[in-house]
Amino acid sequence: MSTALSLEQAPPLSVPLRFFLTAPLFGAASAVLLLWVGPEALQSRWTPAALALTHLFALGALTMVMCGALFQMLPVLVGVKVTRPRLWGGICHVLLVLGTLSLAAGFLTAAPASFRLAVILLAAGLGLFLVVIGTGLLRAPRLQDSVRGMRWACGGLAVTLGFGITLTLGHGWESLPILRVPLTDLHLSWGLLGWVAALIAVVSWQVIPMFQMTPEYPPVLRRWLAAGVLVLLVWFGISAAVNWPGSTWPLAGLALLLIAFAGLTLWLLTRRRRTVGDTNLSYWRLGMVALIAAALLAIAGRLGMMVPGSRLALAPAVLFLAGFALSVVSGMLYKIVPFLVWLHLQQRIGENPAARGSIAPPNMRAVIREPRARAQWWLHTAALTLLLAGLVFPILLRPAALLWLASFAMLGYNLVTAARLYRRECARIAACT
Repeated sequence: MSTALSLEQAPPLSVPLRFFLTAPLFGAASAVLLLWVGPEALQSRWTPAALALTHLFALGALTMVMCGALFQMLPVLVGVKVTRPRLWGGICHVLLVLGTLSLAAGFLTAAPASFRLAVILLAAGLGLFLVVIGTGLLRAPRLQDSVRGMRWACGGLAVTLGFGITLTLGHGWESLPILRVPLTDLHLSWGLLGWVAALIAVVSWQVIPMFQMTPEYPPVLRRWLAAGVLVLLVWFGISAAVNWPGSTWPLAGLALLLIAFAGLTLWLLTRRRRTVGDTNLSYWRLGMVALIAAALLAIAGRLGMMVPGSRLALAPAVLFLAGFALSVVSGMLYKIVPFLVWLHLQQRIGENPAARGSIAPPNMRAVIREPRARAQWWLHTAALTLLLAGLVFPILLRPAALLWLASFAMLGYNLVTAARLYRRECARIAACT
């Protein structure tokens, strides 16, 4: 069942919104980097531009939104109020922004000082985030499926951070002996699957039935999916550490879990009770199809059906990050931000007796107009298509970067429009006397 929401415990809107508004800027920065470097950026996964681009995208765009969402979900969904959310949220946000920029600069310039600064900033920012959110999850009054899943996802982020710190230390102090290739594989798999995929799955259990009016996800999936992902990742890590040739088996299990989740989500969306479609629905469908394709291509690559180190070998990661994760995150922003704006305006009206009965909060569809959201979805879909085609025909990578830049600019504009509407309505409510 969907967890009852504790809406009265929601933190100030500025806490999650600062994360949400920052994410498109980092997405645009990754697009500018691809536009500047061109096809050479994706010559392989190891080029400095590819590493910088990946972290601008994964840390600056995706993790930025996910951190903001957890600051919102902990009190509302779990029922645990975060003490001083503006302070802790603001500190985490600043450290994550500066740390991501330092890390990207380190990859592009190979300057040890940038990596050393990035280690300090990201370890402090994400470490503080894990302490604040993790403490709240441990204090949860009810051990529900969502709480279990969030704990597993935060555990995945902690492991990802540990591998990332180790790798970055190797860049900052080159005399340190680092097994770079296996550690990078573990860092990548834990980050994409143990953190991003696990948290998206946990969030979907709540937002898909809530916003799309679908049946609930099966209890067995809600209870065991995130745990199963992390157990298989541990199996994969142990297999890689002892150089066991059977490490393909846990990866196959992970692929099957993701395909099952995506397939079930697509099936639930066919049973939705809402008769009107929207951009959120389109994003979820696109994201689930991309996740299935990414899982199948990852297994194909593991079986030697793609040339290692080639551009085409990047297709599973592109599909996962841009096709699955970014699609779902963008779709959720188009539901969560209007809902939060409506909720906080409703609370402000309730706090001002003079405004009750004379002012009503705008309809959620008026916060971000559907035509603008739909236009951004088309830009996103076109950019993803060109980016995938660019892995085969590199001449298309710069046009793909232009479309990504336009897509992130449109996403940012839509979110800023919502923030401006909120500020304008707050002023109108305050003027009632």
